[in-house]
This record gives sequence, structure tokens and C-alpha cells, in this order.
Amino acid sequence: MKPPTALLPPGFTVELNRTVTVRDQGRSLVGGSPTRAIYLSRAAASMFAGRRLAVDRAGSGALVDKLLEIGMADPVLDTLPAADESDVTYVVPTYGRPQSLDRLLASIGPHKSVIVVDDASPDPSEARRIAAAAGARFIALPKNLGPAGARNAGLRLVHTTYVVFVDNDMVVTDGAVATLLRHFVDPRVALVAPRVIGLQLSTRVNWISRYEDARSSLDLGPTPATVRPRARVSWVSTAFVVARVEALGAGFNDGMRVGEDVDLVWTLVEQGWRVRYEPAATSAHEHRVTLSDWAKRKAFYGTGGHALALRHPGNIAPAILAPWSVGVIVALLAQRAWSVPLALGISAVAAVRISRKLSRHEHPLRIGIKLTATGVAASLSQTMALLTRHWWPIAVLGSIVSRRVRQATIAAAVLDVVLDYRRTKPQLDIVRFGIARRADDLAYGAGLWLGALRGHSTAALRPDIRGRR
Repeated sequence: MKPPTALLPPGFTVELNRTVTVRDQGRSLVGGSPTRAIYLSRAAASMFAGRRLAVDRAGSGALVDKLLEIGMADPVLDTLPAADESDVTYVVPTYGRPQSLDRLLASIGPHKSVIVVDDASPDPSEARRIAAAAGARFIALPKNLGPAGARNAGLRLVHTTYVVFVDNDMVVTDGAVATLLRHFVDPRVALVAPRVIGLQLSTRVNWISRYEDARSSLDLGPTPATVRPRARVSWVSTAFVVARVEALGAGFNDGMRVGEDVDLVWTLVEQGWRVRYEPAATSAHEHRVTLSDWAKRKAFYGTGGHALALRHPGNIAPAILAPWSVGVIVALLAQRAWSVPLALGISAVAAVRISRKLSRHEHPLRIGIKLTATGVAASLSQTMALLTRHWWPIAVLGSIVSRRVRQATIAAAVLDVVLDYRRTKPQLDIVRFGIARRADDLAYGAGLWLGALRGHSTAALRPDIRGRR
């Protein structure tokens, strides 16, 4: 279903996010996700109050909408009106784990509309008892459908405007749903997700749990974002989300047992809906802390790449590179005396060519250099990920026969750990963090390759090299 054509309401206010640099007396904006430069008319630039822009005059609504779409601005949360929490139904898919279900329902609280969908557990009686004690409606499926099918079974029984999907290994924190609901004042918002943090359980603390607290696959960081393919935040987990029921249609793809959340998000975006990530709201997840369970889950996530590549060609690419940035990477990987000068030369040419497209800006070359530097940094980061995560089987084989491949792979593996350790500041020493980081990538990469081999396709493994900037 396509979103309504309704405009953003008067008073809706956004603020340029930290990625954006303002130049030329407010007429040039450089940033967003992915990074770009836009040029405003004097009238448009005059609508801003500092870095904020409100929908309060002709044309401002269209500009606000554009800034949201390209990831340059985010809604100012405390200016958004509160929503009616009574117009929400919770759908809880569950399979076993009755103690976790009991904990979740207690965190949701009393007097809420809750549907518990048992996905053909071997013995659903305990889940039925717990749901009844919490005042929740209980549905037992005759056969196991997986998370997508179980959520859809619950969705078909929802009669409220909004639905909260929440897995039974989650805990709903106070105020999270109310915070997420604020975003639905934007009529194009279909789904909003909170930040997922680790559930603190004193009996389950070890080096894996400390790594997950800092580097969980579900934790998308402290910065709000518009969620869309190829952006800084390109997906959100549906372990806990609030969604507009009319936007979901039939819901998740029943045939997907992994990656169904990514598929839903990308389908909504393709239809014209907006998806938001709001870290001001948090929810807690019970991480896997035994090495075998943790590694299997990481590999399981990786196997979903093949199906996503078939349903959303290009969006799952492990790297997105411009031809000139490929030249820079190849030059640096060659590790010759001429590598750095050649890489600098290619970057300089790219900066000049980009600046020629920015003639309306007062300092086109300066902006061109910034965009090029950002592109080089992103390309280096993606190359490190290719060597240590997506293409590690190739990197290992290459390291056996090539000293340069071996040096590049080792450098990428070490530098990635150092940078990530500084960024995440885990409650863990760097050695064990590094071991967990590399094991994380090895497991995910193994799952990615397994999915590709099963599907007889390399679509999820191929980088996307695009000529247009």
C-alpha cells in the first residue's frame, strides 16, 4: 500500500543532524546519508532558525520532507505531539522460553491489548497459562511458521491503528512505545524502531555478553536516522518495533525465516513510506552468551543475504563503490612505491570533477574535496569489511599465495578492531574484544557464503560499482 499524500502538519520541526555542514551563508548543505551537497535558494535558506526548520510557511513542508528523505535532518522529538497509547496492540510471537515470555508480558504491563502467538511449541500449555495470567489473548498455531508467519497471524487479529511487534526475548522499557508513537504525526511514517540494548542479567555475564553489549548486531547506535537502503542505517530489527497497521498490508513475507525484518523495511521504503530509527527509546534484548549459540546466530543472519539479494537486487551489496574509489583501493592494495601518490592523484582528479558539478556553491572545490575524502574513507572501511567479513574465504586463500594480500588482510583485521574498540568503548579488554570481533565476522561471512552456495548465486557477494556520484 502506498502512503497517503497528506502533508506534514504545521509545527513539525526538524534539525540538521551532525553529518551536515552548513556553508555559503546557509545556502549550501553538505552531509546526509549517503553524503551529498545541496544548494538552497535564498528564500529556502531564510526559513531556518539556526539549524532547525519548522513547517510554518509555504514551501517549508516540501523542504522538510526532502531533508528527512536524504538523511540530512531528523525530527525534534520534544516538539512532536504525544500519541494515544490505547490505540496500540502488542503482537508477541513465541516458541518455548516461557520464563522469557513471562518477563516480557510483565514489562508490557496490565490493561494493554496483547496477542501472544505460539509458533507450534512442543508444549504450549505453559505459554497459554502465562498469557492468560497477564490478560493476553493466546493463539496456538498448528504448525511452525517462523517469526514472519507468527507475526502475520497476530497482525490479522489487530484492530487498532498501531501494532507493536515484540519478541519474547525482549523487555519493553518504560516510555519506549510512547516515544516511538510520536513519530507517527508524520503521515508517511510506517514503522519506528528503538535502540536495542543488552538485557543486564547478572547470571549471564561473560566476555561474549560484554562484546554484545558494545557491538550487538541489533544495536544500531546512538544517532537517530531515516532508515533506507544504502543509508547509514539501512535496516532495523523487528524484535521490537511500532508500526502503522494500514501501511503493513499483509505484513511480513511468510516464506522468509531470516531477513524478514530487512525485507519488510525495504518493501515499505520502496512503496514510498518512511521508516525511522529512534535511539531516544530503548528496549532490552537477552543476548546469546554461549559461544556456540552466539556464533550460530551470527551465521544464521548471514544466510539471509541470498533471499534479500533476490528480492531487492543491489541493496544487499557488501560494498558500494564509485569507479574512481575502486582505483584508489586497487592502488593502495598493490602496496608499491607508487601506490600512495597514485591514490592521491586519482582522488585529486575525482575532487576536481565533483567540484565542477557544484558550480552554484561559493566554494565548489572545497566541497568537492570534502566529498572525495568522505568517499575515500567509506571505501577504505568497506574494503576492510570485504577482507574480514564478506570475502574472508577469498582473503584467506589469497593470503596463502600472496604476501601483499596477507599484509592487507592482517592490517584490515587489526585496524578494524582498534577503531571499533575506540568507538564502542566496551567493558572488555581489547584482546578478547578483538577475538570476538573477528569471530563475529567469520560466522556472518560463513553464513553469507553458505546462503550463496545453496542458492547458486553470488548476488549477495558482489559489490555495486556505480558511475554516477
